[in-house]
Amino acid sequence: MKIRILLFLSLLAVSCKKETKSEIQKPQNTDTIKVSEKQEPEIKKNDTIVLSTKHKINKILCDLDGDNLNETVEIFRSTNNNKSGLKITFGNGKRTDYLGFGNDILKQGFDEIDWAGIFEKAPKNEVYFENVNEDGEIIGEKDVKEEDKIKLPNDGIFIHADESCGGGVIYLKNGKYEWIQQE
Repeated sequence: MKIRILLFLSLLAVSCKKETKSEIQKPQNTDTIKVSEKQEPEIKKNDTIVLSTKHKINKILCDLDGDNLNETVEIFRSTNNNKSGLKITFGNGKRTDYLGFGNDILKQGFDEIDWAGIFEKAPKNEVYFENVNEDGEIIGEKDVKEEDKIKLPNDGIFIHADESCGGGVIYLKNGKYEWIQQE
């Protein structure tokens, strides 16, 4: 337990240091959004999105739904409103979800993810918990009840700010996206 906390704190310290900016490359992909009438659209019909060049890493693979097929999660930018978001293409090819692009992401009070300097897979079976209490103070694992700890049933998406050390984990629970606040 102590080793896990020390590792967490070490990773936190490393992730909070400033990084140098990399050279911006031209967009690699463009997509036109087609929204199914059955789903509530998160971005406007026929909006065009381009792969983000602002983020060093703009694509990860992870198995969000546990079907042993990797989903492709990419950071794109809307050319209509210039706001970023996540395009999640499921491994079975039957579903694509969009988070952000000017629409509130999982009721967290932000509508794009330009602030995310860290974008990576949150591995299946890792234990996460909300580490900010109601007073906004950062709390350790020992201060969290066991029933409030979440062992990811499948992979998740870890997004985190470089400098302010805020972020969280997006994961699927019963087919719906959930958020775990991390700082």
